[in-house]
Amino acid sequence: MTDPFTDGIACLWMRGGTSKGAYFLARDLPSDPGARDSLLLRVMGSPDPRQIDGIGGGTPLCSKVAILSPSTRSDADIDYLFLQVYVDQAVVSDAQTCGNLLAGVGPAALERGLVAVGGNTTRIRIHMVNTGEVAVAEIQTPGGRVCYAGQASIDGVPGRHAPVTLLFDTLAGSVCGELLPTGAVRDTLDGLEVSCIDNGMPVVLLRASDLGLTGQESCAELEANQALKARLERLRLALGPAMGLGDVTRKSVPKMTLLSAPVAGGAISTRSFIPYQCHSSIGVFAAVSVATACALPGSVAEGVAQRPEDGRYLIEHPTGAVGIRVETGADGKVLRAGTQRTARKLFDGRVFPAPAPD
Repeated sequence: MTDPFTDGIACLWMRGGTSKGAYFLARDLPSDPGARDSLLLRVMGSPDPRQIDGIGGGTPLCSKVAILSPSTRSDADIDYLFLQVYVDQAVVSDAQTCGNLLAGVGPAALERGLVAVGGNTTRIRIHMVNTGEVAVAEIQTPGGRVCYAGQASIDGVPGRHAPVTLLFDTLAGSVCGELLPTGAVRDTLDGLEVSCIDNGMPVVLLRASDLGLTGQESCAELEANQALKARLERLRLALGPAMGLGDVTRKSVPKMTLLSAPVAGGAISTRSFIPYQCHSSIGVFAAVSVATACALPGSVAEGVAQRPEDGRYLIEHPTGAVGIRVETGADGKVLRAGTQRTARKLFDGRVFPAPAPD
């Protein structure tokens, strides 16, 4: 393997949904997870709140990595491993996947020649290594190449771009093993009612009003509320083992999400923590889990959410809303979910990590 410090590493820097991240081929990174993670910390410039000596953006939304490789599974075309590189800690976590970066996986696989173009629209089956699930992405490829221009828009991203459709069939329990990891649709802890849901992303849902909040507070207001953050973290640490996640002290899941009544015509309003900072929007899989809770009788979303008749849930967040389609069977069981995102290639080149510490 070449010396990454002097020769650099092939890297696609892409926006996927409302996040940005570095997309690598697995063959270009160390095979040993420890060596790989050390390298990625130096690529991103962590630990440092500004990530001034790396390509990270000083926020968890811009300190993400997607690692791609040909899939060894017969039901998938490529493997996608997501890694969250912490900003101010020397931590790289694979405890979750990322539905926003997932939007860029199909385009990146086509850019790198891992998958052949299949006409004006290319369908790519993506094995999400973190969870073992398979997603299907539909990428616009007119003229035999990825098209990033289009008329689709998503809240949190300015302008319009080509749509990326993402479809999921088997997300329930993808991380925790069960849709309801604690075995109940509603639990009580520390005097608060919560719903623990895993339909692609483990989340702990609470009513904002139970915490003395409106649920419409800005991210800055919630960030400044140290008592709130401390209480949420105590709950997170207590519920991690109950959800089958073990000690979550150094994990990015479960996501603590505050629910309140919608104010912009959606199904429900959210404020999500990832896990310590308030998300300026909401992750795709977290939104799927929230929409699932809205569809489940008895969850803490009941009485707060406005349930749409067509199964299209608009999940409001601080900078807009994300649309999630949830299909349920006659018994109320969630069958599948889908969403539309956008992605864009920002640069393609070589990234040079800081030298390894002595």
